[in-house]
Amino acid sequence: MGQQPTISVANYFIGKAHAEGRAITPMQLLKLVYIAHGWRLGLYGEPLIAEQVQAWQYGPVVESVYQNFKHYGREPIARQRSEWGPDGNIRIPTITDETLEPFLDSVWNAYKHLDGLQLSSITHQAGTPWDVTWNHLGGALTRGAVIPPDRIQQHYRELSQRRNEQPANA
Repeated sequence: MGQQPTISVANYFIGKAHAEGRAITPMQLLKLVYIAHGWRLGLYGEPLIAEQVQAWQYGPVVESVYQNFKHYGREPIARQRSEWGPDGNIRIPTITDETLEPFLDSVWNAYKHLDGLQLSSITHQAGTPWDVTWNHLGGALTRGAVIPPDRIQQHYRELSQRRNEQPANA
């Protein structure tokens, strides 16, 4: 299993929300992509996405997700992100490794009932990778401070071991 383009993971969650008639905001999407990446690192020792996660004032951010969906503000995201394909046609980036779908579904099912503020509070808890990077390692002083992948991996591995479960409330 390889890393997925970040926008494909984001589109997957937007597609799940729309298929279930749920609204999904940019804040929810940011947190879901981060949380899925964290669980992938923690459970399988491999990243879901290649993009670095940054510690911003309001939590962990995958910048491409923020940039692609920030224009929605606090409103629900209306559609998946499209792009020009190599053939000159518009396409919607999708997950290229279908074996990841059950994993992403488990993340979606564990967190879909939480709004952006609830997801944000989970990722801001004391001792989380964002908290350590932002509050203890100078992230607040550095624009775009990277949350080290090994810190994310360790956090989600510990959550898994403590709770002996798949993605849930982490």
